[in-house]
Amino acid sequence: MSIARFSYTPMIPIMFEQAGLTKVLAGWLATINYLGYMLGALTATLVGNLVVKDRIYRLGLLLAIMTTIMMGLSDNPWVWGVSRFVAGFSTAAGLLIGAGLMLNWLIRHHHRSEMGIHFSGIGLGIVLVALLLEYSKSLSWSAQWLLLGFVGMGLAIPAWRWLPPPATSKLTEKGQLLDDKPPSKRFLGLMLLVYFCAGFGFVISATYIVAIVENQPALKGQGEIAFLVLGACAAPACIIWDLISRKTGILNALLFAFLIHAVGIVLPALSDTLLFALLSAALYGFTFVGIVSIVLTMAGRFYPTKPAKLMGMLTMSYGVPQIVAPTIAGYLAASTGDYNASLFMASGCVLFGSAVIWLIKKWAIKDMALLNATP
Repeated sequence: MSIARFSYTPMIPIMFEQAGLTKVLAGWLATINYLGYMLGALTATLVGNLVVKDRIYRLGLLLAIMTTIMMGLSDNPWVWGVSRFVAGFSTAAGLLIGAGLMLNWLIRHHHRSEMGIHFSGIGLGIVLVALLLEYSKSLSWSAQWLLLGFVGMGLAIPAWRWLPPPATSKLTEKGQLLDDKPPSKRFLGLMLLVYFCAGFGFVISATYIVAIVENQPALKGQGEIAFLVLGACAAPACIIWDLISRKTGILNALLFAFLIHAVGIVLPALSDTLLFALLSAALYGFTFVGIVSIVLTMAGRFYPTKPAKLMGMLTMSYGVPQIVAPTIAGYLAASTGDYNASLFMASGCVLFGSAVIWLIKKWAIKDMALLNATP
């Protein structure tokens, strides 16, 4: 997933210089990517059969490789658009359907319903992408895309072979019944709003963090370092957020993550120093995958037999702002010369989401008790 989705982020400034990519087109390509991601989320919601989901997951692995290689084979914006759309679908298959299959397996085998180790792969993948691009600067932009695709091909082998085939029984390994406990309508409605805010906050930095750093003359050449720091902080973060959730409760952990996330997003707009850029990348990396992990784990606890169903529904809400926000940010950057307005907008949206989490804590007591009682 990190190669198919997040390699586009550090490749943006490289493609600005070598491939004729513009800020507006970069925003449109990110929007197209999230349209594909939304299609994948809708698929995760509508498809209930675990065997079919397993096949879609494996198709996603193949598409992730093909679309990454496709980016390096042409400088045609239409080819890039098709690549980003299909790559978006492939990452949804990996993140949502793959996570759902994994969570179902954990619950069936009486392991903790926590996804921190699983989601740490995103951060590790970001680190790998950053290192690959740092040590392949002598290659052209197209050759770098091909390199990323071929590395992804190697990673896809264990990702394909190691995931166990899904079990279709409604019983766990010890014969206990897997029982879904749907959340209340109030809880679900508020969580959809919370995850909408998270999606808006996530996408600006996820798309432009390297370009934001590179856009500041004093930080030219430091963008990939920021991306590396982001990935290095994201890799262990999910495991740490699992531990925080155990100690404080899953919703308190989510509120804490939102507040840190809002600060991390806005820091580059407050100062153009390298310290603020790296601190922003660290805080953003520490929280963005953690938020996804916490929310999708929450979905799995409500629906242990079909966790991807609620995951997909929540991700539809997460994805809507991600379709709109990159294009808005691209136009704002083209007109103002920087991304500061977009960063303030994204941080404000996350703060609003924090307020909604606080309301859930006050208004959905029964749902919270169920979440915190589930191992």
